[in-house]
Amino acid sequence: MTLDPNAVRSGTQKKLAGADLEDFDLKQAQLSGATLTGATLVGADLTEASLNNATLSGVNALGATLTRADLRGNLVGANLMQVDLTEADLRGCNLRGATLMGATLKRSSLGSAFLSGANLMSANLSGSDLRSADLRGANLSNADLSGADLSGADLSGAVLSEANLEEANLNQANLAGAVCSQANFLCANMDGANTTGTNLTGACVTGTAFDRPAKKA
Repeated sequence: MTLDPNAVRSGTQKKLAGADLEDFDLKQAQLSGATLTGATLVGADLTEASLNNATLSGVNALGATLTRADLRGNLVGANLMQVDLTEADLRGCNLRGATLMGATLKRSSLGSAFLSGANLMSANLSGSDLRSADLRGANLSNADLSGADLSGADLSGAVLSEANLEEANLNQANLAGAVCSQANFLCANMDGANTTGTNLTGACVTGTAFDRPAKKA
């Protein structure tokens, strides 16, 4: 397949399944509804690109830049290791089984996103919006979730060992069976959170509901 970067950027060429777009400059590309299944986007620059409703399942975007991109589409099983997703729009995005190790998702919008089984080890999600996100069984060990909004999120069975959740909002979140050993919950809002079977061994819970004296009967 002969690829014209300008045609891809303008959205004229949207059938890109299996395409090699490594290191392409696709800033502000208009790729809403595009098919990029299994495409290679290693090192590509998609800053502020529009990929709403695009199919990106199985893409390899190692080290790509997707700052402020609209990615409200299908990213099942995508390789997003070390990708810059700062302030990206991923609301309702399907990221089941995706790899986001070491990715930067600062202040990103992930409300109601599907991240079950995703690998977010050492990812930076500080200040991100994860309200009502599905994070069942996700690996968030060593992740930075400081100041993140996880209210109503489902983290059952997730791994949050040594994760930083300082001042995070976990109101009504489901942490049943989650592994949170050595995690930092300093001043986090855990009101109404389900912690049935949660492993909090060595975790810092100072300033949380767990740190309050029990009310006298």
